[in-house]
Formats: sequence, C-alpha cells, structure tokens
Amino acid sequence: MKKILKYALASFMATGLMNCTDDFEKVNTNPHGISNQSLTQMFNHIGSEFQPMFLNVFNVTPAWNYQLQQNLIGDVYSGYMTPPTPFAGNVNNMTYSLVDGWNGFPWSDAYTSVMPKALNIQNAIESAGDPSGDKFIYLSNIIKVTAMHRVSDIYGPLRYTKFNDFATTGEYDPQDVAYQAFFDDLTAAIDGLEAFVGETQFTAFDMSNLGGDISLWRQFANSLRLRLAIRIVKVNPTLAKTQGELALASNAGLMENSDMFINTGFPHPITVISGSWGDIRMGAEMESILTGYNDGRMEKYFNPSADAALAGDYKGIRMGIDIMAKSQYVDHASIGEVINGETLTWMTAAEVNFLKAEAALRGWAGAGTAQANYEAGVTASFNQHGVSGVATYLADNTSTPADFVDALFPVNDIAYASDVKIAYNSAGTNEEQLEQIITQKWIAMFPDGQEAWSEFRRTGYPRIFPVVVNNSGGTIDTNTQIRRINFVAGEINTNAANVTTAVGYLNGPDNGGTRLWWDTGGPNF
Repeated sequence: MKKILKYALASFMATGLMNCTDDFEKVNTNPHGISNQSLTQMFNHIGSEFQPMFLNVFNVTPAWNYQLQQNLIGDVYSGYMTPPTPFAGNVNNMTYSLVDGWNGFPWSDAYTSVMPKALNIQNAIESAGDPSGDKFIYLSNIIKVTAMHRVSDIYGPLRYTKFNDFATTGEYDPQDVAYQAFFDDLTAAIDGLEAFVGETQFTAFDMSNLGGDISLWRQFANSLRLRLAIRIVKVNPTLAKTQGELALASNAGLMENSDMFINTGFPHPITVISGSWGDIRMGAEMESILTGYNDGRMEKYFNPSADAALAGDYKGIRMGIDIMAKSQYVDHASIGEVINGETLTWMTAAEVNFLKAEAALRGWAGAGTAQANYEAGVTASFNQHGVSGVATYLADNTSTPADFVDALFPVNDIAYASDVKIAYNSAGTNEEQLEQIITQKWIAMFPDGQEAWSEFRRTGYPRIFPVVVNNSGGTIDTNTQIRRINFVAGEINTNAANVTTAVGYLNGPDNGGTRLWWDTGGPNF
C-alpha cells in the first residue's frame, strides 16, 4: 500500500477517534415523504444503522483501512501472512516497532461504526415503545459482541458496559468485566430472540447469508458464546465451563454444518492488498505446515510463487526479517481464491467443531468426543473449500510440518518446533491432543488472522516463528512474542485519565509485551 502513513493520518484527521459525546443522539429525517409514524411502524428508521455495523466488524472498504485494522496486526502475528514490503524502512509492526498511526484503526472503526450504531438502535426502539422492536436490539448486540470481543482481544480493557451513559462513556472495563458483559448480552439475545423466530422484519437489513432468519442468528450467537467460553478457559475455568455448557445444551443449536459470512458488496480487501498492491504474501508458518502436511487447501489459500526461480512452489516469508527492498520477496506466493468474491467470513462450521473438540477434551457436558469433533472440523474445512481427499488426509499419521528454508538468506531458516501429526491421537496427552486441535483449527480459520493470533496467544499453538529483527527496544520479548497492541494515541490525548485507569487493569505496562487477562502464560491443563 502506497503512502500508508499518509492515509492513516488523513483518516484520523477526517474522522477522529470516538470521544465522549459523538453520535449519541440521532435525528431521524424522512427524505421520501413517509410520515414519522409510518416510518417508526416499519422500523425502517433503524435499518440504516445495521449496515455500518456489518461492514466494520471487519472494515471492508477502503482496502487500506482493512490493512490497518486487521492485516498488519492479526494476519501477520498469526503466522498467516507477511508483507514483502519494508514499510517505514522495515521499522514497523512486523519488526515490533509498533506504529501508532496504524494500530488505532481497530479502535476507531469500532467506536465510530459499531458501538454508537448499536446505541442508536437501542435508543430508537426504546423511544418507540414497541416491544416487537426488541429483536433489533438483540440482533445489534450480537453484532456488537462479534466486533468488540475482537477489539478487546487486541488491546485488553475497553469501553463497553458504561458506553451508553454520557457521564461514564469514557470509562474502561477491565477485560474480565467486558467478557462477562459479552456473555450477558449474548445470553439475553439467544433467549430473547426465541420469541421472534419466524418473523421476517430483519431480512431487509441482514447483510449476512443468514437471510434474516432469527433461528440462525440465535445459532450464530450461541456459537459465538462457545468461542468466548473457550477463550477464557485458562483464566476462569469455572465461568468458561458454565458458559460453554450453556452453549452446548442450548436449543439454539450450534453452527456445526454451516458457515456465517457477510455479503459486503465490495471485493475482499485482501484482493487489493495482495493482488493490486503486492503488499501481503504467504507466511512462513503456512508454508511449513501446509507443505509438510501436503494439504490440499494450500491451492485454495495461495497462488504459486511468481518467481521463476521458485519453480511454482508455494513459498512464504518469515515475519520480522531484514527486508531491504520489496522486490526481494514480492514474487513469493500471493493470496489465492479463498478471498475471491464479495463475501467475508465471520465464523465457520469448522471452527465450531474444533471448539467442541476442545470442550470434549476438557470434559464439558454435551461436547461429544474430541476425536469425532476434530475429524468433523477438518472435514467441514475441506468441504468449505471444495477440497477432496479428506479421509486419506485424516488417516495420515506420518506427515509433520516442514522446517522453513528462506529462499534468499539462510539466516532466516528455522526448524519447526514440533512433529505434530494429522491423524488424531486419542492416546496422546491432553497437551498433544490440544496441539492437534489448535493446529487444524488454525489452518481452517484462514484468512481470519485476528482469531488465529488470539488462539496462538492463549495456547501457544501452532508454533509461530519468532522474529529475527526486534525493534521494540526491549518491551517485547523475541521468544514470548507480541501479546497485545498498546492503547491508541487518540484515546491518550482525549481521554487520558480513563486510559491511565485502564492501564492499571493490565498485567503490566501499556506495551506489546504485556499479556491480556485470558493470556495467562501458564499451562493449558
């Protein structure tokens, strides 16, 4: 992406970060001559608020915004992708010199296009006084939790439970308080929407493949509840099990056989970032694991390297190496057909089955068996991408991830630190089984690097390679790797007292080396 810092600065100057009084009241006007009474009756006055929420869980346009919100944070820290471009003289996020002008976008997208929109919906429905509108509050809260748990998993504490009150909107929640609120909002939505199953009023506003079907939205919310329960299993196993077993037992069901994606109306941003700009390529870990496993999904995820010297190999780039010029690595494997079209995936059936696999491994009621769920997850991923040969793949008990060999400089070579195999080993230790589950989950969630990075931080799997060049000045340990993004400059400048309080909620200083609440650093079992 050309002039990335210029674009970042321009966007912040144009929109600013969300402050304490932005967008808390919305004056609804009717340009088409319909009376306010009729407009309220049809609920069309809140329909326009859903679109920005849908389009900013992942920001889809312009592509450079997605690049800053997602691609140069989660996508690279997960091991999925690496830029061939030495942004800012190679002193950037990839070498642990965190760029404030980049890293504020997950925050600003959420606090300009998600949180205030959910509040507008709530205020409009409450003002109308029609209980049938409560379904829109529940639905907007599901989208809100989808977006905001991702924001929390980047920064840690965030403004959530007190956002809706003028007097407290700038105050932060510790991450444990935010997660409890996520569970509360999801539970209320799952339970509250049951009375609205069969209604079709949301269809006109729904940008997802769920088509306004309330029963499917309950299922998605319940699957999200299971994701968040697994996320906190090491820091609060009691709450995790309670929420996880609620999800497993709920009559809402789980997305075990279907994916959830958004019809954005725009090309996937990575088609621009990878195809037009050449600013992102296959990560070294993806090369090691997919080639070592001879995994057929590689041909869907990536294009063969354009460099003739690589003879059509799928060649990745290790993050955090010394890159002098874009021309060195730009002809490595670009991102493939997985990003074709105008859809963007929020959750897959494969992920849900892997969540169940870990729940079973931990003995949660209603989860089934770990092996059956693991194999269902791999199968769902193969089916999602139209790849054959899953039975043979699942029976492979010899293939292991390959060591990484840099195409240009041996100093970047590194051995993969595990011989984790594909065929499920039910006789293995819990740790060995978890590594299998998370490694396959990591493969299946591509290209959502934010979720993959969160799962790596929580479990240590798969084995992400440490950087070679560390420009953090000692704030981020090379071997421990980056754990979070520091609070954004706009908040520090405009909401300093509350940011100072939020820093006190962390387990350390406000930098990339401090672990989040659920990232305990302790054993998985």
